[in-house]
Amino acid sequence: MFVGTLSFDLLLGDIHSLKEKRSIVRPIVAELQRKYSVCAAETGNQDLHRRAEIGLAVVSGEASYVVEILDSCERLVSGRPEVQLLSARRRLRDDEDE
Repeated sequence: MFVGTLSFDLLLGDIHSLKEKRSIVRPIVAELQRKYSVCAAETGNQDLHRRAEIGLAVVSGEASYVVEILDSCERLVSGRPEVQLLSARRRLRDDEDE
């Protein structure tokens, strides 16, 4: 079993409220979940207007599939015009890791 995680640090555009922030972050999270069947959520910076952290995880029996999904998710987020991807941190673990 292989588990891949990916977290994005995002800078949002001209945002003035948490409500505006949610209107940008929620559709990204929903698209990741719908398109790639990953578990995704806003995981940090909830109290900041212009910053967001989105985390996701995927599980598979093949490491290559996990890497493929993580790559696709990163391309999706980096291609969104309303956000700037500051960093993406990924981890790949197998059930042998302690």
